Amino acid sequence: MQNSVVTRFAPSPTGFLHIGGARTAMFNWLYARRHKGKMLLRIEDTDRNRSTDEAVAAILDGLSWMGIEWEDEPISQFSRIKQHQQIAHELVERGEAYYCFATPEELAEMRELARAEGRTPKYDGRWRDRDPSEAPEGAKGVIRIKAPQDGETIVDDQVQGKVVFPNKDLDDFVILRSDGTPTYMLAVVVDDHDMGVTHIIRGDDHLTNAARQILIYNAMDWDVPVMAHIPLIHGADGAKLSKRHGALGADAYRDMGFLPEALRNYLVRLGWAHGDDEIMSTEQMTEWFGFDGMSKGAARFDLAKLQALNGHYIRNADDAYLVSRMIDVLPQRENGNEIKSQIESGLEKQLIAAMPGIKERAKTVNDLIDGADFLFVQRPLPIDEKASKILEDGSEQIARLLPALSDLPDWTAANIEEATRNFATEADIKLGKIAQPLRAALTGKTVSPPIFDVMEILGREEAMARLNDQCH
Repeated sequence: MQNSVVTRFAPSPTGFLHIGGARTAMFNWLYARRHKGKMLLRIEDTDRNRSTDEAVAAILDGLSWMGIEWEDEPISQFSRIKQHQQIAHELVERGEAYYCFATPEELAEMRELARAEGRTPKYDGRWRDRDPSEAPEGAKGVIRIKAPQDGETIVDDQVQGKVVFPNKDLDDFVILRSDGTPTYMLAVVVDDHDMGVTHIIRGDDHLTNAARQILIYNAMDWDVPVMAHIPLIHGADGAKLSKRHGALGADAYRDMGFLPEALRNYLVRLGWAHGDDEIMSTEQMTEWFGFDGMSKGAARFDLAKLQALNGHYIRNADDAYLVSRMIDVLPQRENGNEIKSQIESGLEKQLIAAMPGIKERAKTVNDLIDGADFLFVQRPLPIDEKASKILEDGSEQIARLLPALSDLPDWTAANIEEATRNFATEADIKLGKIAQPLRAALTGKTVSPPIFDVMEILGREEAMARLNDQCH
């Protein structure tokens, strides 16, 4: 068995990369990185009715946006069906599996009888020791594993501990259907073995599957990978995670204005901890990640906590980087492409200059876009209701201030503030009595970044024009 760690992420391409899948991918990625191994990507696309190329693209795009990298080309499970079939037939030759020709009607009778007797429905093994030659002519049988009928199968799990399954409960499950397609149980084992996977890290809803899959590993005399079944994610209310809790795709979190590094940091803390550390870089996660910090209980997804963490990352991010993230999400917004064009046509420097004042209160990239709105609006500015009320009296004060602003030799925030303070002192009014009307006139709103910074960023010509608009 090879020494280097090989993990895998194996999503089904039936939709987007949902948040639970993203966390599973990240745990596999971090574990492989920590041990200088590699994470492989397998697309479990054997369900041809539900698998789509669009879903595959969405999964790859989501992983790439989150910064989760995989080695080699993604592997299509569907493309490996011949290998799955070969192993199924080899198991028959080894005496570890057999052909079963039970009809759908017989299987239904088994289920009804089990229910009537209060037992868990399972196959009764009627073809276990029969010769396939006894099958009706032309019948297409399935292949079932010949599970041990006594004893127990043990999953020595890195998170859940030693989990014992009585073999009598595992039954002779199907590994190859009558149409020649493999079941999930067989395909996963064959693929993991052939890909050299050493560590399987996945949700604890697969724990029962693990016991059945171990039977196949043992039947083929293959080494069983190290297994770690991680807790599922629930909503903040403790209920199973759903769309109302935030069970959306990675692309939705991008469009909502979350930074990938913030989402990585938040997800790694769902079900895993390193002491009391809440904020951690990717390098720290890589250094610290392991099964010893894993919880057995379900983790709770809290969108408000994610927003707060995202706000921390925004406040500490490079301003030019934040502008690039704004450009990424703008196409999803109304008038977004128009704003994007403005930024790329010359507003980028002004936007970067404005970012320190904008990002202080922002929790998402969309908040940054809203905060920078004063840069994108065209004259005459739309003035909201609250700002209009302020300007009813305030425009007179602005008109009186304009000469002092016109005389400024250098249009800097410090000079503008000094001139405005001097004006307020001479007029015997509080600074707010002139600062708020300035904000209303320059942005059309009552909330903005520091107003003297806004004026410097707009530049003398645009700022004076906007002020004059409200004085005539």
